[in-house]
Amino acid sequence: MSGPLLVVDAPSMLFRAFYALPDTIKGADGEPVNALLGTANLILREVEQHRPRAVVLCFGPDAADYRVELFDGYPAERPEVPETLAPQFLASRAFFEAFGWTVAVSDSLEADDLLGAYARRETEAGGRTLVMTGDRDMFQCVGDSVQVLYVRTGGKQDAKLVDAAEVRRRYEMPPKLVPDFIALRSDPSDGIPGAKGIGEKTAAELLQRHGSLEEALDRGVRETRPSVRAALCTQADELRAFKEIATLQDVDVELPPDTPTDYAGAAAAAREVGMERLAKRLEQLA
Repeated sequence: MSGPLLVVDAPSMLFRAFYALPDTIKGADGEPVNALLGTANLILREVEQHRPRAVVLCFGPDAADYRVELFDGYPAERPEVPETLAPQFLASRAFFEAFGWTVAVSDSLEADDLLGAYARRETEAGGRTLVMTGDRDMFQCVGDSVQVLYVRTGGKQDAKLVDAAEVRRRYEMPPKLVPDFIALRSDPSDGIPGAKGIGEKTAAELLQRHGSLEEALDRGVRETRPSVRAALCTQADELRAFKEIATLQDVDVELPPDTPTDYAGAAAAAREVGMERLAKRLEQLA
């Protein structure tokens, strides 16, 4: 049986690696390569552990236009890409393709949407998927054939494998209700304010009782707590928009063939940019 497809939230990994490693780590041209080095190491760690049949790195805009149109507060104000990180983003495609990894880029959909689409296609093809990300919104993808490799801040620890049982343990609901939960609870990192007066505990309790956001909205007038009743009765359209923002959009993607990591090609690419220690380790793996 072949290994799982490993799909990677590339922007998330590059940002985590950039802030986890000092930008005094420089390449042959004297420019920082800390994000590229850290991301390579993060992915290689999972490749060695899970032996994926192929690796896909997904890139997309920070905020898809259709999500901004749904709510102009999306996404939350975020700092500019650091001056020493931007060139590493530009160099990332050629660098990671040298590893034998596929790089998928969308101009209109976010990386999260691509991750979800690859997972769906792989499931339809009878395969398994590991989604490597630092974004808990991706827990909505989890199912019998899809697990999330959740990389915590800094990425210095092994990624935590999140399955459907773990999602239920964390949120007391199935993965498919994660967008409903985000809509009610809020997601400050994306600028989604959620329902007024409804926090995490109440959001979970509403979904447990009603089974979905839509059902909770339909029965909102019957809620006994005034603040909950008010939120459900006056914010219905807004909450539906928040759920749509949080829900991954489907897109046609082409599954890659089985492609083992090219350690020799990766070693050459690492040496070319001045990552001598990584190059030696990759040569040993080759």
